[in-house]
Amino acid sequence: MPLSTHAARFAGLALANITREYPNFPAHLITSPDEHLEPRSLHPAFYGAYDWHSSVHMHWLLLRVLRRHGGTPALPDTGPAVEVLDRHLTPGHLAAEAAYLRDRPSFERPYGWAWLLALAAECRAFKGESGERWVAALAPAVDAVDGLLADWLPKATYPVRHGNHPNSAFALGLALDSGELSAATDLAVRERLTAWFADDHDAPAHWEPSGQDFLSPALSEADAMRRVLPKEGFAEWLDRFLPALGSGAPCPLLEVPVVSDHADPQIGHLLGLTLSRAAALRSVADALPAGAVRDRLGEAAEAHLSAGLPAVERGDFTTDHWLATFAALALDPVAGR
Repeated sequence: MPLSTHAARFAGLALANITREYPNFPAHLITSPDEHLEPRSLHPAFYGAYDWHSSVHMHWLLLRVLRRHGGTPALPDTGPAVEVLDRHLTPGHLAAEAAYLRDRPSFERPYGWAWLLALAAECRAFKGESGERWVAALAPAVDAVDGLLADWLPKATYPVRHGNHPNSAFALGLALDSGELSAATDLAVRERLTAWFADDHDAPAHWEPSGQDFLSPALSEADAMRRVLPKEGFAEWLDRFLPALGSGAPCPLLEVPVVSDHADPQIGHLLGLTLSRAAALRSVADALPAGAVRDRLGEAAEAHLSAGLPAVERGDFTTDHWLATFAALALDPVAGR
């Protein structure tokens, strides 16, 4: 199922959310009674969509469908999207966002950082003056993230393996795909992923999912490693890491998660897990040679995608402010520019 089928709907969701200031959940440490705490004061570009990272990746979603399908029958009217992006992605707004990031080195580390890089990459791929304008405006924030990553990676002795925002593998894989890192930071990311994960084996797939995951720790790791290992080496690594795939034994990672309450903000994360698994399963399968394991992963990806897509737009803010991003990743992977 192509992204074009959902382009107008996803664009509408993204526009509604990135311009919606409230409700808002700012991850901001208050240090003075004089601080201005309105979302637009803290984040003039990324004030909407409930929280900063969701705002950034819903901007990415808007750019993604606009670049892929803007001006086609799938998304004929691009005016509202361009107008909002021009209003948000200004030099002044992004300078403020860059300063905020530099002043708070652990803010949105590493998930929000990676999505900002992905957003910059979409702007760079967008043809015409608008894309050039947005790239230039984003440059200080991209530089800030590159520097923050360079400072953080040498201290990151251990990866975070949660199925949530702090997950190291998901964010660093997304950062590599962006192509926005400096050569030195790109190399540092690859070296850190290799140091963390190259010797891993027999992943405890039976522990997944946890009750509020929207990422699979095991599949996020595998998806990161296919970016840094040669194709043959990756197939060998995956066989050690998830031996059940090659043996044909049951593997919980291939089973669609049960979501008992779509409206519960934490249980509802499992809807995102369904879609992020679909994306990871597809990408990992594409990195493997033809054969039974590749086929098995591809079939599981389709099952997850079919189960997750109907939940993307429910009229419930708890999922509508973020879930379509992961649907887009499953339908049209970032690496497939």
